[in-house]
Amino acid sequence: MLWGLAERGRRGPKPRYSVDQVVEAAIAVADAEGLQAISVRRVSQKLGVSPMAVYTYVPSKAELVGLMFDRVIGESGEMAADGLEWREALTVLACARWTLAERHPWMLDLALHRPPLGPNLVARHEVALKILDGTGLDDITKDLVIDVLHSFLVGALLEAREAREVERVSGLTDEQWFAMAEPALTAQLDPDKFPRVLRLGEAWRNADKGQVADPLWRFRFGLGTVLDGIGALIEARRAKA
Repeated sequence: MLWGLAERGRRGPKPRYSVDQVVEAAIAVADAEGLQAISVRRVSQKLGVSPMAVYTYVPSKAELVGLMFDRVIGESGEMAADGLEWREALTVLACARWTLAERHPWMLDLALHRPPLGPNLVARHEVALKILDGTGLDDITKDLVIDVLHSFLVGALLEAREAREVERVSGLTDEQWFAMAEPALTAQLDPDKFPRVLRLGEAWRNADKGQVADPLWRFRFGLGTVLDGIGALIEARRAKA
């Protein structure tokens, strides 16, 4: 189904919806209510048909979620990296992935160790591999580098989502929470045992906390650090060549 090769294989009147429309309805539900809301029954309610009618389009929830994931991955269109050096191109790719997950937070709830290998996901991986073509890295190392970048992205996105949720539940921003907690903590710390922690607290008091606590700023800082590491790896491999 991911590659458009599945046939309906049944006679009768023309179906009311296409598989694409069913997938779009499921994405709308997940965007509004989260991945946990996705079920054949809930999607059937969204479409105004019976649950059994949905099964004529997709055989199960697992296939539906796979189609949803690949459809969303393709939303940013063709990611042309031609003419960009590898660091700039990977930055474009990473920022597009950040935007995508911010638009569809439920993507972070998918178990993607073995992702649905649809055309959009494979095309995106082809682009990422191509970006690293001129670096001198072998194919396995390229794949590992992409995996490292992906792991950072998932971690940063999860942290950003958790920060939003904690602020929503507590009614406090990180800056407000730190201002409340820091004096009581500092009073308990022995300067001889925790000099670095105390210096860090002082640095935070003097920092632009609105910037440093901003998930997007932290994401860009982390991305730059990861790319620095990839750059060091590339240079080390070139030195050995």
